[in-house]
Order: sequence, then structure tokens, then C-alpha cells
Amino acid sequence: MPLTLNESEVEFIAIRAQGAGGQNVNKVSNAVHLRFDIAASSLPDEIKGKLLALRDQRISSDGIVVIKAQKHRSLERNREDGLVRLRELIAAAAFVPIVRRPTKPSRSSQRKRVESKVKRGQVKLQRGRVTE
Repeated sequence: MPLTLNESEVEFIAIRAQGAGGQNVNKVSNAVHLRFDIAASSLPDEIKGKLLALRDQRISSDGIVVIKAQKHRSLERNREDGLVRLRELIAAAAFVPIVRRPTKPSRSSQRKRVESKVKRGQVKLQRGRVTE
């Protein structure tokens, strides 16, 4: 079941990006703060619980995910980058590892292993010095 993220639940705030920006540095707000309220979202309850239990600095104590996206020079590409990172965070919380069932070697495989070890040991014994 693929999870769908309702973009109306995500709030975007345009901010000024850090770092060098040339002539546009003081004029253009092209970085994005993405805010996503986990409790008010339409996600399933078990995923909400896993998200809130994550020890991630992007999740506040109020249960709001804040992602700052400023990799790109355009506001729209930063919005997309923030949404991709939010989807990755939700996918990581939704991931359920496959439970490993311990297995046991069969009786015949155990017997074959021991027989091959004995045979190999006999070959090694015959390599010794010949005394007559």
C-alpha cells in the first residue's frame, strides 16, 4: 500500500537562504521552510506513532516536522526537494523489516559435512613421512 502525502497538509514558508548569493542575496527569498503537523495529518495512526517516536532533530516536541530546503537557486525546486525529503522521512517510519526465522541444517547435510571433514583428515594423515 503506497502512502500518499496530501500536499494541502504541508505548509511552505519562503525564507532567505544562507551562504553566498551574489546580487540576489538580499532581494530574493528562495529557501523554503516546510512544516508538517504529524498529529493533524491524514497518515495512518501507526505511522504517526512511529514518526513521533523517531529521534530526529527535524521533529519538534510538538510533533511538527520542520525541513529547511535551500540546495537549489529556485524556490520551486527547493519546494520539491523539501517534499522529497519529507516523503523519505515518512517512508523510513513506515518501513517494516522482514522478521528472520532461524533455520536449522538438515540431518543429511550435517552428516555429509562431518564425512567430508573425516575424509580430508585422512588425506592429510597420509601425507606424513614414510617409515619402513
